[in-house]
Amino acid sequence: MKESLNAICFGEILWDVFPDGKALGGAPLNLCLRMKSLGVTMQMISRLGQDALAEETREAIQKFRLDQSLIQEDPALETGKVEVTLDASGSASYNIKKPVAWDAIALTDKNKNAVQQADLFIFGSLAARSNESSKTLNSLLQLADYAIFDVNLRAPHYEMETLIEFMKQAQMIKMNDEELEEVVAHLNITGETIHEQLAEISKHTATEIICVTLGAKGAVLYQNGTLVSNSGYSTKVIDTVGAGDSFLAGLIYQLFKVENTPEKALAFACALGALVAGTKGANAPITSEQIEAKMRE
Repeated sequence: MKESLNAICFGEILWDVFPDGKALGGAPLNLCLRMKSLGVTMQMISRLGQDALAEETREAIQKFRLDQSLIQEDPALETGKVEVTLDASGSASYNIKKPVAWDAIALTDKNKNAVQQADLFIFGSLAARSNESSKTLNSLLQLADYAIFDVNLRAPHYEMETLIEFMKQAQMIKMNDEELEEVVAHLNITGETIHEQLAEISKHTATEIICVTLGAKGAVLYQNGTLVSNSGYSTKVIDTVGAGDSFLAGLIYQLFKVENTPEKALAFACALGALVAGTKGANAPITSEQIEAKMRE
């Protein structure tokens, strides 16, 4: 195990507004908080407004004891909000407000220095929907030692060409099965099995590691030409918000801090994702004992 691992997440901080209340979220923040809970040194590059909601956001983040020094303030744009609706199975759909503060993340000496010093730089596609945050992201990617791209598509907030360029700049990519279908169609990939498809994507984008989540069917991990799979763990789904973020947090922690085998890393990530899907909200506390118990099921 590595004694220390430090990582930076880039992107949106927002509030998921449910019919019965609101919860702090945004995929990069969910992932950041989960990795911190696993013992990784984390920072978050994002932007809030100067409104009452920004104050509430900082107070909520403070409870997790996360370093907020790279979270900027915008004098004009408001703190991000998303209307979330859940279907009968607990699956979420999102109406994401635009423009908001995290659409204007600025490039600063402070965030450039932080990225240069970090072991890992983790980003998603949503914060690249605006010119300013996209430009900042591209500049920071040039400085990153190891970049991890959580594809995380939210229609209509992306363009496939931009997405493929981000894939080419990452050493590791995570997506779900629906996102894989879109990438396969866009790149005219002919492989029929997931193994063949990921081999072609890896070749096209020069990416070392690609992970695909398969919902209730678990996940697969492609690394150096080899595909490993995990069929997942049963759970009574309460809501899926943040389950994929925690899955990726667990996978990164296992691969880069614990330095575990791909099989064990994938099992840990699937167990953690299942536990989060079985709790309300994205950032419920999950213990290592709970994860180990789930893996023994």
